[in-house]
Amino acid sequence: MGPSWVEAGIFEFIQLAKFDLHLFDPQMLLSAIFFWNRETRAFEFPCGFVSPTLLDIAAITGLTPLGDRFYPDVVEEEISIKEVSITWDKKTYLAFINAHVGQPGTPVSESEHISFLMYWLSACVFCTPSLQVPKYYYILAQALHLKKKICLSKLLLASLYACLDEASESLSRESGPRNLSGPLWLLQLWLNAILENKLSLTSSFAPTCALEGARLTTLTPRKRLVDNFSKYIAAILSFAEFSEDLAPFIRTSLIGPTWLRHNNQVWNMTRDSVEIWSGFLSWDVIMSVMRQKDVRIYPYQPQLFARQFGLCQMKPLPLRRKEKIDSYICVEKGNYEEVLEFILRPEKQLHLTPCSFSPSFLVSRCFLRWWCEYHVDNMIDFDTFLTKLINSPLSSQGPKQTGTFKNQTIIYQFEQFFKVCYRPNNVHRTIFDASVSLSKMVQRNIRSKKVINPRGKTDFEKFCPKHIPPLPNALFGLVKHLSHPPWVCSNAGHYASFSVKMLQHSLAGGEFLTWSCFR
Repeated sequence: MGPSWVEAGIFEFIQLAKFDLHLFDPQMLLSAIFFWNRETRAFEFPCGFVSPTLLDIAAITGLTPLGDRFYPDVVEEEISIKEVSITWDKKTYLAFINAHVGQPGTPVSESEHISFLMYWLSACVFCTPSLQVPKYYYILAQALHLKKKICLSKLLLASLYACLDEASESLSRESGPRNLSGPLWLLQLWLNAILENKLSLTSSFAPTCALEGARLTTLTPRKRLVDNFSKYIAAILSFAEFSEDLAPFIRTSLIGPTWLRHNNQVWNMTRDSVEIWSGFLSWDVIMSVMRQKDVRIYPYQPQLFARQFGLCQMKPLPLRRKEKIDSYICVEKGNYEEVLEFILRPEKQLHLTPCSFSPSFLVSRCFLRWWCEYHVDNMIDFDTFLTKLINSPLSSQGPKQTGTFKNQTIIYQFEQFFKVCYRPNNVHRTIFDASVSLSKMVQRNIRSKKVINPRGKTDFEKFCPKHIPPLPNALFGLVKHLSHPPWVCSNAGHYASFSVKMLQHSLAGGEFLTWSCFR
Protein backbone atom coordinates (compact mmCIF):
# COMPACT_ATOMS: atom_id res chain seq x y z
CA MET A 1 0.00 0.00 0.00
CA GLY A 2 3.06 2.27 -0.16
CA PRO A 3 2.00 4.24 -3.27
CA SER A 4 -1.45 4.77 -1.75
CA TRP A 5 0.08 6.10 1.48
CA VAL A 6 2.40 8.42 -0.44
CA GLU A 7 -0.55 9.90 -2.31
CA ALA A 8 -2.48 10.35 0.95
CA GLY A 9 0.59 11.99 2.56
CA ILE A 10 0.97 9.47 5.41
CA PHE A 11 3.76 7.19 4.15
CA GLU A 12 6.52 8.53 6.43
CA PHE A 13 4.18 8.68 9.40
CA ILE A 14 3.23 5.02 9.04
CA GLN A 15 6.93 4.08 8.81
CA LEU A 16 7.45 5.87 12.14
CA ALA A 17 5.06 3.38 13.77
CA LYS A 18 7.71 0.68 13.29
CA PHE A 19 9.72 2.29 16.08
CA ASP A 20 8.96 2.21 19.80
CA LEU A 21 6.81 5.31 20.10
CA HIS A 22 5.45 4.27 23.47
CA LEU A 23 8.76 4.34 25.32
CA PHE A 24 8.45 7.22 27.80
CA ASP A 25 10.53 8.93 30.44
CA PRO A 26 7.86 9.74 33.08
CA GLN A 27 10.09 12.18 34.94
CA MET A 28 10.78 14.18 31.79
CA LEU A 29 7.11 14.30 30.81
CA LEU A 30 5.96 15.34 34.29
CA SER A 31 8.64 18.00 34.58
CA ALA A 32 7.50 19.58 31.31
CA ILE A 33 3.77 19.26 32.00
CA PHE A 34 4.15 21.38 35.13
CA PHE A 35 5.16 24.28 32.86
CA TRP A 36 2.10 23.88 30.60
CA ASN A 37 -0.46 26.70 30.62
CA ARG A 38 -3.96 25.60 29.62
CA GLU A 39 -4.97 29.16 28.75
CA THR A 40 -2.15 29.98 26.31
CA ARG A 41 -1.62 26.39 25.09
CA ALA A 42 2.10 26.80 25.63
CA PHE A 43 4.95 25.81 27.91
CA GLU A 44 6.06 28.87 29.84
CA PHE A 45 9.85 28.71 29.98
CA PRO A 46 11.87 31.60 31.45
CA CYS A 47 12.64 32.90 27.97
CA GLY A 48 9.02 32.93 26.79
CA PHE A 49 6.34 30.71 25.29
CA VAL A 50 7.45 27.43 23.72
CA SER A 51 5.29 24.71 22.19
CA PRO A 52 5.19 22.08 19.45
CA THR A 53 4.21 23.69 16.14
CA LEU A 54 3.11 22.35 12.78
CA LEU A 55 6.74 22.67 11.66
CA ASP A 56 7.80 20.40 14.53
CA ILE A 57 5.09 17.88 13.67
CA ALA A 58 6.18 17.94 10.02
CA ALA A 59 9.79 17.21 10.99
CA ILE A 60 8.86 14.45 13.45
CA THR A 61 6.13 12.69 11.47
CA GLY A 62 6.48 13.87 7.86
CA LEU A 63 2.92 15.28 7.82
CA THR A 64 2.34 18.47 5.83
CA PRO A 65 0.38 21.44 7.27
CA LEU A 66 -1.83 21.39 4.19
CA GLY A 67 -5.00 19.50 3.41
CA ASP A 68 -8.72 19.56 4.03
CA ARG A 69 -10.05 20.21 7.48
CA PHE A 70 -11.67 17.10 8.96
CA TYR A 71 -15.23 17.78 10.08
CA PRO A 72 -16.98 15.07 12.09
CA ASP A 73 -20.33 13.94 10.71
CA VAL A 74 -19.73 16.11 7.63
CA VAL A 75 -17.22 14.00 5.68
CA GLU A 76 -19.20 11.69 3.46
CA GLU A 77 -19.16 7.96 4.06
CA GLU A 78 -18.38 7.02 0.46
CA ILE A 79 -17.76 3.39 1.40
CA SER A 80 -20.74 2.24 3.42
CA ILE A 81 -19.77 0.74 6.72
CA LYS A 82 -22.26 -2.05 6.03
CA GLU A 83 -20.37 -3.05 2.89
CA VAL A 84 -17.06 -3.52 4.70
CA SER A 85 -16.65 -6.82 6.49
CA ILE A 86 -15.32 -5.49 9.78
CA THR A 87 -15.92 -7.51 12.94
CA TRP A 88 -17.02 -4.93 15.51
CA ASP A 89 -17.35 -7.30 18.45
CA LYS A 90 -13.56 -7.79 18.54
CA LYS A 91 -12.22 -4.36 19.39
CA THR A 92 -9.16 -5.04 21.55
CA TYR A 93 -5.97 -4.53 19.59
CA LEU A 94 -4.82 -8.14 19.33
CA ALA A 95 -8.31 -9.49 18.67
CA PHE A 96 -8.93 -6.80 16.03
CA ILE A 97 -5.67 -7.64 14.24
CA ASN A 98 -6.32 -11.38 14.25
CA ALA A 99 -9.87 -10.88 13.00
CA HIS A 100 -8.93 -8.74 9.99
CA VAL A 101 -5.43 -9.73 8.88
CA GLY A 102 -5.34 -11.17 5.37
CA GLN A 103 -3.69 -14.37 4.24
CA PRO A 104 0.02 -14.13 3.31
CA GLY A 105 0.62 -13.73 -0.40
CA THR A 106 -2.87 -12.41 -1.16
CA PRO A 107 -3.66 -8.81 -2.23
CA VAL A 108 -4.67 -6.40 0.50
CA SER A 109 -8.45 -6.09 0.43
CA GLU A 110 -10.40 -2.91 0.97
CA SER A 111 -11.68 -4.15 4.31
CA GLU A 112 -8.21 -5.15 5.50
CA HIS A 113 -6.69 -1.79 4.56
CA ILE A 114 -9.42 0.22 6.28
CA SER A 115 -9.14 -2.04 9.33
CA PHE A 116 -5.38 -1.49 9.41
CA LEU A 117 -5.80 2.30 9.20
CA MET A 118 -8.36 2.20 12.05
CA TYR A 119 -5.93 0.23 14.20
CA TRP A 120 -3.05 2.55 13.30
CA LEU A 121 -5.09 5.66 14.19
CA SER A 122 -6.23 4.14 17.48
CA ALA A 123 -3.02 2.57 18.75
CA CYS A 124 -0.20 4.58 17.15
CA VAL A 125 -1.54 8.08 16.43
CA PHE A 126 -4.22 9.20 18.87
CA CYS A 127 -3.73 6.44 21.47
CA THR A 128 -7.27 5.83 22.68
CA PRO A 129 -7.68 5.31 26.45
CA SER A 130 -9.74 2.13 26.09
CA LEU A 131 -6.94 0.23 24.29
CA GLN A 132 -9.56 -0.71 21.72
CA VAL A 133 -10.34 0.26 18.13
CA PRO A 134 -13.37 2.59 18.32
CA LYS A 135 -15.94 2.48 15.58
CA TYR A 136 -15.87 6.26 15.13
CA TYR A 137 -12.42 6.08 13.47
CA TYR A 138 -14.03 4.48 10.42
CA ILE A 139 -14.87 7.78 8.67
CA LEU A 140 -11.28 9.05 8.87
CA ALA A 141 -9.83 5.64 7.94
CA GLN A 142 -11.97 5.32 4.83
CA ALA A 143 -11.10 8.92 3.83
CA LEU A 144 -7.39 8.06 4.03
CA HIS A 145 -8.05 4.81 2.16
CA LEU A 146 -9.62 6.86 -0.64
CA LYS A 147 -6.44 9.04 -0.69
CA LYS A 148 -8.24 12.17 0.42
CA LYS A 149 -5.98 15.06 1.43
CA ILE A 150 -6.90 15.28 5.13
CA CYS A 151 -4.74 17.60 7.25
CA LEU A 152 -3.81 14.98 9.82
CA SER A 153 -1.12 17.19 11.40
CA LYS A 154 -3.70 19.65 12.78
CA LEU A 155 -5.82 16.82 14.14
CA LEU A 156 -2.72 15.45 15.86
CA LEU A 157 -1.72 18.82 17.34
CA ALA A 158 -5.23 19.42 18.67
CA SER A 159 -5.21 15.96 20.27
CA LEU A 160 -1.88 16.80 21.92
CA TYR A 161 -3.38 20.03 23.30
CA ALA A 162 -6.28 18.06 24.77
CA CYS A 163 -3.86 15.50 26.22
CA LEU A 164 -1.67 18.20 27.83
CA ASP A 165 -4.71 19.99 29.25
CA GLU A 166 -5.92 16.79 30.86
CA ALA A 167 -2.46 15.93 32.20
CA SER A 168 -1.95 19.42 33.63
CA GLU A 169 -5.34 19.33 35.29
CA SER A 170 -4.70 15.86 36.70
CA LEU A 171 -1.56 17.03 38.50
CA SER A 172 -3.53 19.55 40.55
CA ARG A 173 -6.81 17.64 40.88
CA GLU A 174 -7.65 17.07 44.54
CA SER A 175 -9.46 13.81 43.84
CA GLY A 176 -6.37 12.35 42.23
CA PRO A 177 -5.20 11.77 38.64
CA ARG A 178 -6.93 9.83 35.91
CA ASN A 179 -5.25 7.56 33.43
CA LEU A 180 -3.70 9.76 30.78
CA SER A 181 -4.19 9.01 27.13
CA GLY A 182 -3.49 10.69 23.83
CA PRO A 183 -0.34 11.30 21.76
CA LEU A 184 2.12 11.61 24.65
CA TRP A 185 4.67 10.01 22.34
CA LEU A 186 4.71 13.26 20.35
CA LEU A 187 5.50 15.25 23.50
CA GLN A 188 8.31 12.82 24.37
CA LEU A 189 9.94 13.11 20.95
CA TRP A 190 9.62 16.91 20.96
CA LEU A 191 11.23 17.11 24.42
CA ASN A 192 14.04 14.84 23.22
CA ALA A 193 14.67 17.32 20.41
CA ILE A 194 14.81 20.51 22.50
CA LEU A 195 16.74 18.91 25.40
CA GLU A 196 19.14 16.86 23.28
CA ASN A 197 22.09 19.21 23.80
CA LYS A 198 21.21 20.30 27.35
CA LEU A 199 21.08 16.71 28.60
CA SER A 200 23.68 15.28 26.17
CA LEU A 201 21.22 12.69 24.86
CA THR A 202 22.98 10.28 22.52
CA SER A 203 22.35 6.94 20.87
CA SER A 204 24.52 4.59 18.88
CA PHE A 205 21.54 3.20 16.96
CA ALA A 206 21.12 4.56 13.43
CA PRO A 207 17.47 4.21 12.29
CA THR A 208 16.89 3.21 8.70
CA CYS A 209 13.92 5.59 8.38
CA ALA A 210 15.01 9.03 7.14
CA LEU A 211 12.82 10.94 9.55
CA GLU A 212 13.59 13.08 12.60
CA GLY A 213 11.00 11.21 14.63
CA ALA A 214 12.78 7.88 14.09
CA ARG A 215 16.08 9.36 15.28
CA LEU A 216 14.43 10.97 18.31
CA THR A 217 12.92 7.67 19.47
CA THR A 218 16.45 6.44 20.17
CA LEU A 219 17.20 9.39 22.50
CA THR A 220 14.56 8.69 25.16
CA PRO A 221 16.38 8.10 28.49
CA ARG A 222 15.93 4.59 29.85
CA LYS A 223 16.85 5.17 33.50
CA ARG A 224 13.95 6.02 35.85
CA LEU A 225 15.41 7.90 38.82
CA VAL A 226 13.73 10.36 41.15
CA ASP A 227 16.88 12.49 40.88
CA ASN A 228 16.00 13.07 37.23
CA PHE A 229 13.31 15.52 38.31
CA SER A 230 15.94 17.95 39.52
CA LYS A 231 17.98 17.48 36.36
CA TYR A 232 15.05 18.07 34.01
CA ILE A 233 13.71 21.09 35.89
CA ALA A 234 17.17 22.64 35.98
CA ALA A 235 17.48 22.08 32.23
CA ILE A 236 14.15 23.80 31.55
CA LEU A 237 14.88 26.70 33.88
CA SER A 238 18.28 27.16 32.23
CA PHE A 239 16.52 28.53 29.14
CA ALA A 240 16.81 32.08 30.44
CA GLU A 241 17.47 33.14 26.86
CA PHE A 242 16.04 31.62 23.73
CA SER A 243 18.64 29.48 21.96
CA GLU A 244 18.77 27.33 18.85
CA ASP A 245 18.06 24.31 21.06
CA LEU A 246 14.44 25.45 21.20
CA ALA A 247 14.29 25.63 17.40
CA PRO A 248 15.78 22.23 16.51
CA PHE A 249 14.01 21.79 13.17
CA ILE A 250 15.29 24.83 11.26
CA ARG A 251 18.86 23.53 11.04
CA THR A 252 20.39 22.69 7.66
CA SER A 253 21.10 19.06 8.65
CA LEU A 254 17.43 18.21 9.12
CA ILE A 255 16.42 14.62 8.36
CA GLY A 256 13.08 14.20 6.65
CA PRO A 257 11.11 14.14 3.40
CA THR A 258 12.52 16.16 0.51
CA TRP A 259 9.64 18.65 0.48
CA LEU A 260 10.62 19.69 4.02
CA ARG A 261 14.37 19.06 4.07
CA HIS A 262 15.02 21.81 1.52
CA ASN A 263 12.28 24.15 2.73
CA ASN A 264 12.60 24.19 6.52
CA GLN A 265 14.09 27.70 6.72
CA VAL A 266 11.74 30.63 6.27
CA TRP A 267 14.61 32.99 5.39
CA ASN A 268 15.43 30.80 2.38
CA MET A 269 11.81 30.32 1.34
CA THR A 270 11.20 29.74 -2.35
CA ARG A 271 8.03 30.49 -4.27
CA ASP A 272 7.29 26.77 -4.43
CA SER A 273 7.25 26.56 -0.61
CA VAL A 274 5.10 29.65 0.07
CA GLU A 275 1.98 27.52 0.50
CA ILE A 276 3.69 25.20 3.00
CA TRP A 277 5.07 28.08 5.04
CA SER A 278 1.67 29.76 5.01
CA GLY A 279 0.40 26.60 6.68
CA PHE A 280 3.18 26.73 9.28
CA LEU A 281 2.78 30.43 10.11
CA SER A 282 -0.94 31.13 9.69
CA TRP A 283 -3.21 31.50 12.69
CA ASP A 284 -5.86 28.79 12.54
CA VAL A 285 -8.46 26.89 14.48
CA ILE A 286 -7.77 23.20 14.95
CA MET A 287 -10.21 20.53 16.08
CA SER A 288 -9.70 17.61 18.39
CA VAL A 289 -12.56 15.40 17.38
CA MET A 290 -13.77 12.18 15.88
CA ARG A 291 -17.41 12.54 16.89
CA GLN A 292 -19.59 15.63 16.74
CA LYS A 293 -20.52 15.43 20.42
CA ASP A 294 -16.83 15.56 21.35
CA VAL A 295 -15.86 18.53 19.17
CA ARG A 296 -13.32 20.84 20.78
CA ILE A 297 -11.80 23.80 19.04
CA TYR A 298 -8.33 25.06 19.92
CA PRO A 299 -6.37 28.03 18.60
CA TYR A 300 -3.16 27.43 16.69
CA GLN A 301 -1.10 30.54 17.48
CA PRO A 302 2.30 30.48 15.77
CA GLN A 303 2.69 34.20 16.57
CA LEU A 304 3.43 33.14 20.16
CA PHE A 305 6.37 31.02 19.02
CA ALA A 306 7.93 33.18 16.27
CA ARG A 307 11.49 32.46 17.43
CA GLN A 308 10.98 28.72 16.86
CA PHE A 309 10.78 29.60 13.16
CA GLY A 310 13.86 31.89 13.26
CA LEU A 311 11.75 35.08 13.39
CA CYS A 312 11.75 37.97 15.86
CA GLN A 313 9.21 37.76 18.65
CA MET A 314 6.66 40.56 18.94
CA LYS A 315 4.24 41.08 21.79
CA PRO A 316 1.41 38.58 21.20
CA LEU A 317 -1.99 40.12 20.57
CA PRO A 318 -5.32 38.38 20.03
CA LEU A 319 -6.84 38.34 16.59
CA ARG A 320 -9.92 40.03 18.04
CA ARG A 321 -9.31 42.66 20.69
CA LYS A 322 -12.89 43.34 21.74
CA GLU A 323 -14.64 39.98 21.43
CA LYS A 324 -13.55 37.27 23.82
CA ILE A 325 -13.12 33.80 22.39
CA ASP A 326 -13.30 30.86 24.79
CA SER A 327 -10.41 28.41 24.99
CA TYR A 328 -12.61 25.81 23.33
CA ILE A 329 -16.06 25.91 21.77
CA CYS A 330 -18.53 23.04 21.69
CA VAL A 331 -20.29 22.88 18.32
CA GLU A 332 -23.75 21.39 18.78
CA LYS A 333 -25.30 21.69 15.32
CA GLY A 334 -22.19 21.13 13.20
CA ASN A 335 -22.20 24.67 11.73
CA TYR A 336 -18.42 24.75 11.58
CA GLU A 337 -18.03 27.20 8.73
CA GLU A 338 -19.91 29.95 10.56
CA VAL A 339 -17.83 29.48 13.70
CA LEU A 340 -14.54 29.44 11.78
CA GLU A 341 -15.45 32.54 9.77
CA PHE A 342 -16.19 34.42 12.99
CA ILE A 343 -12.89 33.39 14.60
CA LEU A 344 -10.46 33.40 11.69
CA ARG A 345 -11.61 36.63 10.00
CA PRO A 346 -10.69 35.94 6.34
CA GLU A 347 -9.67 39.59 5.84
CA LYS A 348 -6.80 38.97 8.31
CA GLN A 349 -5.26 36.04 6.41
CA LEU A 350 -1.46 35.90 6.22
CA HIS A 351 0.26 36.78 2.91
CA LEU A 352 3.92 35.81 2.51
CA THR A 353 6.49 37.19 0.08
CA PRO A 354 9.73 35.18 -0.33
CA CYS A 355 12.84 37.12 0.66
CA SER A 356 16.28 36.39 2.10
CA PHE A 357 17.32 37.55 5.56
CA SER A 358 19.37 36.42 8.52
CA PRO A 359 17.51 34.36 11.16
CA SER A 360 17.33 35.81 14.64
CA PHE A 361 15.99 34.99 18.09
CA LEU A 362 15.54 38.65 19.06
CA VAL A 363 12.46 40.07 20.77
CA SER A 364 10.86 43.49 20.56
CA ARG A 365 11.19 45.91 23.45
CA CYS A 366 7.44 45.84 23.90
CA PHE A 367 7.48 42.05 24.27
CA LEU A 368 10.39 42.18 26.71
CA ARG A 369 8.60 44.61 29.03
CA TRP A 370 5.39 42.61 28.86
CA TRP A 371 7.09 39.25 29.41
CA CYS A 372 9.15 40.45 32.38
CA GLU A 373 6.01 41.69 34.09
CA TYR A 374 4.08 38.54 33.20
CA HIS A 375 6.84 36.10 34.17
CA VAL A 376 7.67 37.75 37.51
CA ASP A 377 4.10 37.09 38.61
CA ASN A 378 4.55 33.41 37.79
CA MET A 379 8.04 32.79 39.15
CA ILE A 380 8.53 29.66 41.20
CA ASP A 381 10.89 28.62 43.95
CA PHE A 382 13.05 25.74 42.74
CA ASP A 383 13.04 23.67 45.94
CA THR A 384 9.32 24.10 46.50
CA PHE A 385 8.59 23.25 42.89
CA LEU A 386 10.77 20.12 43.00
CA THR A 387 9.07 18.91 46.18
CA LYS A 388 5.64 19.41 44.62
CA LEU A 389 6.71 17.54 41.51
CA ILE A 390 8.11 14.54 43.39
CA ASN A 391 4.99 14.38 45.57
CA SER A 392 2.74 14.45 42.51
CA PRO A 393 0.14 11.67 42.47
CA LEU A 394 1.36 10.71 38.99
CA SER A 395 4.93 10.26 40.18
CA SER A 396 5.79 6.64 40.86
CA GLN A 397 9.04 7.81 42.49
CA GLY A 398 7.39 9.88 45.21
CA PRO A 399 7.47 9.13 48.95
CA LYS A 400 5.45 6.11 49.99
CA GLN A 401 3.14 5.87 52.98
CA THR A 402 3.68 2.99 55.38
CA GLY A 403 2.17 -0.15 53.98
CA THR A 404 1.36 1.45 50.65
CA PHE A 405 1.99 -1.69 48.62
CA LYS A 406 -0.22 -3.77 50.86
CA ASN A 407 -2.92 -1.11 50.86
CA GLN A 408 -2.83 -0.80 47.08
CA THR A 409 -3.21 -4.56 46.79
CA ILE A 410 -6.18 -4.58 49.15
CA ILE A 411 -7.85 -1.73 47.26
CA TYR A 412 -7.30 -3.55 43.96
CA GLN A 413 -8.72 -6.79 45.36
CA PHE A 414 -11.66 -4.89 46.82
CA GLU A 415 -12.49 -3.14 43.53
CA GLN A 416 -12.09 -6.33 41.49
CA PHE A 417 -14.24 -8.43 43.85
CA PHE A 418 -17.11 -6.01 44.35
CA LYS A 419 -16.87 -4.45 40.84
CA VAL A 420 -17.14 -0.97 42.32
CA CYS A 421 -14.87 2.06 42.49
CA TYR A 422 -13.25 2.74 45.85
CA ARG A 423 -13.99 6.37 46.75
CA PRO A 424 -11.57 7.57 49.45
CA ASN A 425 -13.53 10.83 49.83
CA ASN A 426 -16.86 9.04 50.21
CA VAL A 427 -16.36 5.90 52.27
CA HIS A 428 -20.01 5.41 53.20
CA ARG A 429 -20.95 5.47 49.49
CA THR A 430 -18.22 2.91 48.83
CA ILE A 431 -19.64 0.67 51.55
CA PHE A 432 -23.15 1.06 50.16
CA ASP A 433 -22.05 0.19 46.61
CA ALA A 434 -20.15 -2.83 47.92
CA SER A 435 -23.20 -4.05 49.84
CA VAL A 436 -25.42 -3.76 46.77
CA SER A 437 -22.87 -5.66 44.69
CA LEU A 438 -22.56 -8.37 47.34
CA SER A 439 -26.33 -8.76 47.58
CA LYS A 440 -26.48 -9.33 43.81
CA MET A 441 -23.82 -12.04 44.13
CA VAL A 442 -25.87 -13.72 46.84
CA GLN A 443 -29.03 -13.58 44.72
CA ARG A 444 -27.24 -15.23 41.83
CA ASN A 445 -25.98 -17.97 44.14
CA ILE A 446 -29.46 -18.51 45.53
CA ARG A 447 -30.94 -18.91 42.05
CA SER A 448 -28.14 -21.17 40.79
CA LYS A 449 -27.67 -23.40 43.86
CA LYS A 450 -31.32 -23.53 44.97
CA VAL A 451 -30.42 -23.53 48.64
CA ILE A 452 -33.78 -22.32 50.00
CA ASN A 453 -35.54 -25.30 51.59
CA PRO A 454 -39.34 -25.69 51.66
CA ARG A 455 -39.56 -24.36 55.20
CA GLY A 456 -38.15 -21.00 54.09
CA LYS A 457 -34.91 -21.41 55.98
CA THR A 458 -31.58 -20.65 54.36
CA ASP A 459 -28.04 -21.72 54.96
CA PHE A 460 -25.91 -18.58 54.77
CA GLU A 461 -22.65 -20.48 54.32
CA LYS A 462 -23.88 -22.15 51.13
CA PHE A 463 -24.68 -19.07 49.14
CA CYS A 464 -22.44 -16.37 50.63
CA PRO A 465 -19.30 -15.83 48.49
CA LYS A 466 -16.16 -17.12 50.11
CA HIS A 467 -12.87 -15.29 50.57
CA ILE A 468 -14.40 -11.81 50.76
CA PRO A 469 -11.48 -9.38 50.68
CA PRO A 470 -11.06 -6.99 53.62
CA LEU A 471 -12.46 -3.52 53.12
CA PRO A 472 -10.00 -0.60 53.05
CA ASN A 473 -10.27 1.82 55.93
CA ALA A 474 -9.96 5.61 55.91
CA LEU A 475 -6.17 5.62 56.04
CA PHE A 476 -6.02 3.67 52.77
CA GLY A 477 -7.20 6.81 51.03
CA LEU A 478 -3.65 8.07 51.34
CA VAL A 479 -2.59 5.52 48.76
CA LYS A 480 -4.38 7.48 46.06
CA HIS A 481 -3.69 10.88 47.61
CA LEU A 482 -0.11 11.51 48.70
CA SER A 483 -1.30 14.72 50.35
CA HIS A 484 -3.97 14.37 53.02
CA PRO A 485 -7.41 14.56 51.41
CA PRO A 486 -9.91 16.91 53.09
CA TRP A 487 -11.97 14.08 54.57
CA VAL A 488 -9.06 12.73 56.64
CA CYS A 489 -9.66 14.31 60.04
CA SER A 490 -10.17 12.93 63.51
CA ASN A 491 -13.95 12.70 63.30
CA ALA A 492 -14.22 11.57 59.69
CA GLY A 493 -11.48 9.01 60.10
CA HIS A 494 -13.07 7.63 63.25
CA TYR A 495 -16.48 7.45 61.55
CA ALA A 496 -15.06 5.72 58.47
CA SER A 497 -13.10 3.19 60.53
CA PHE A 498 -16.18 2.52 62.66
CA SER A 499 -18.34 2.04 59.55
CA VAL A 500 -15.84 -0.34 58.01
CA LYS A 501 -15.60 -2.40 61.19
CA MET A 502 -19.39 -2.61 61.38
CA LEU A 503 -19.62 -3.75 57.75
CA GLN A 504 -16.84 -6.30 58.17
CA HIS A 505 -18.54 -7.63 61.28
CA SER A 506 -21.88 -7.79 59.51
CA LEU A 507 -20.45 -9.55 56.50
CA ALA A 508 -18.69 -12.06 58.70
CA GLY A 509 -21.88 -12.83 60.65
CA GLY A 510 -24.30 -12.60 57.78
CA GLU A 511 -26.41 -9.97 59.53
CA PHE A 512 -26.04 -7.32 56.82
CA LEU A 513 -27.73 -9.35 54.09
CA THR A 514 -31.42 -9.04 54.80
CA TRP A 515 -34.34 -9.72 52.49
CA SER A 516 -35.04 -6.01 52.33
CA CYS A 517 -31.53 -5.55 50.98
CA PHE A 518 -32.24 -8.21 48.35
CA ARG A 519 -35.40 -6.39 47.27
